Amino acid sequence: MSAAARWLQLPIDLTLVAIAWWLAFWLRFNLDTPDEFQAMMLSTLPWPLLGFGFSLLAWGVYRHIWRYTSVAELTRLVYGVAFAGLLTTAAVLMLRVEFFPRSVLLLHPMLALLLLGAARTSARLLLGKRTQPASFGKPLLLVGSVQDAAAALPALRGARLWSPVGIVSPIANEKGRTLQGLQVLGALSELPHIAERTHAAAALVVSAAGSHARREALVCASEAGLPLLTMPRPDEWLRVAAGQPRRIELEDLLGRAPVALDEKGLSELIAGQTVLVTGAGGSIGSELCRQIARFGVARLVCVDVSEYAIYQLEQELREAHPQMQGLYYTANVREPERLLAIAQLYRPAVMFHAAAYKHVPLMESLNEIEALRTNVLGTLNAARVAGTLGMQRFVLISTDKAVNPTNVMGASKRLAEQVLQAVAGEFPATRFMAVRFGNVLGSSGSVVPLFTQQIARGGPVTVTHPDIVRYFMTIPEAAQLVLQAGLMGQTRQIFVMDMGEPVKIVDLAKLLIRLSGQTEQDVPIAFTGLRPGEKLYEELLANDETTEPTPHPKLRVAKGADTAVNAAEVVQWIHAAGPAPQASDTRAWLRSLVPEYRSAP
Repeated sequence: MSAAARWLQLPIDLTLVAIAWWLAFWLRFNLDTPDEFQAMMLSTLPWPLLGFGFSLLAWGVYRHIWRYTSVAELTRLVYGVAFAGLLTTAAVLMLRVEFFPRSVLLLHPMLALLLLGAARTSARLLLGKRTQPASFGKPLLLVGSVQDAAAALPALRGARLWSPVGIVSPIANEKGRTLQGLQVLGALSELPHIAERTHAAAALVVSAAGSHARREALVCASEAGLPLLTMPRPDEWLRVAAGQPRRIELEDLLGRAPVALDEKGLSELIAGQTVLVTGAGGSIGSELCRQIARFGVARLVCVDVSEYAIYQLEQELREAHPQMQGLYYTANVREPERLLAIAQLYRPAVMFHAAAYKHVPLMESLNEIEALRTNVLGTLNAARVAGTLGMQRFVLISTDKAVNPTNVMGASKRLAEQVLQAVAGEFPATRFMAVRFGNVLGSSGSVVPLFTQQIARGGPVTVTHPDIVRYFMTIPEAAQLVLQAGLMGQTRQIFVMDMGEPVKIVDLAKLLIRLSGQTEQDVPIAFTGLRPGEKLYEELLANDETTEPTPHPKLRVAKGADTAVNAAEVVQWIHAAGPAPQASDTRAWLRSLVPEYRSAP
């Protein structure tokens, strides 16, 4: 609407104010205004016109376009009319108009509000309908409750690419209800039929992040063969055009609320300090480095055995944080002298130990001794360096596979936790703690990169078992909770993360296929059977453990039997085992130190 057209609103409004003034007199005298009061009505008319003109302009009523009138604009109009009524009343009373009917002063603002509001509502209905094409976008189904759909509809109304045609709700008693002209067409189980009937081109999943309904909606929508969309997260609104729907991304499969961090506490812990990260080139280690850099670390010492990984990290951090002093070392945590020499140069206040072998099948066969040398001896070496130099904190990145382990990798990480607790007794000045969590979505060695490669090749996507489930979290979420645990943790504590609801791997495979724009007919899923040492489900707590709450809702402390180990004997056995011990001997020794470890002899 042009500026000239917008200013035509004022004469229209003043005409309606005059009509309301006449109606107020007319109603006051029972639909028959005497002649003398008609003259009074005309003589006093300039005052309500002036009062309303001034008040409506002052309240910014004409900044809004009538065809887009909403509750906010009507609310502003109410304030403007109320203020104008007060001005008119004051003017009439000050003029001391003889025999003026006081009830007119009460009736007029109500009638004026009714007429002005009706004009705007009519403009929205008529002009909006006239300018909107009959079919202005692809048909879109909203998948979620009526409440969730209501939050998404305002952004969709201004879109031209998508046209909502109905709602599919997980709540049974919502079927048949309507929301702003959209009907709830049925339940999630009916989605394939509804999609066919409405010729929907896509499904917009509007269920709340982190809810079971969202997970169910994603699975059902993928089974219906529809492309999956979602509304952008708050942090994406500046990057996603006009806040319009976007494709479901990997992180949306979890959809949990962002981690709430103690920003002040972490700044006090990290800002201006020196921090050392082992395994810095890995998925978790590199994200830890990004988060640590964000909190203003003065000097970040990055250690990784992979030359390529540490080079990539160096390039990224130098560009993103040019003010930070970054030191990038290729070193192996299995060499304590090298690690100690690096740490002595910079005297870090905090060390995060992320270096580890984590691939279960690789460590289960042919490489058992390598898991012990890196995961156990590497942890012992790093922890003793931290204690020797009097660091404030040492944080071990552990895993849910350390709970009731059924494989060598999990047993080695559980033994690493026990070794850490033994070192904590040697160096009371340093806080030693461990953080357990499950699979990290998209990390190297996880199923997601494997599935992505298999989908790119046209399949099949290999899943070991139709009922296998895993806990997942995003890499930034995992790294942030590690930092939070490092801030609040006391020595010898083992933290357990809230991993949310477990995800069926077969559902994850289906969703990734859908994200690629294909179906299971295009990319089949094949079940290959459980691999050696693999569980159907993961646990975050051993049978004899309980948890205690912490100030952070997503972190709990595992409390259980403190199984002491003799660190010197651990070192002696691993060194004595040599480069190629018998696998049965390795497993038998692990069972002697980790009683909950169960595997084939």
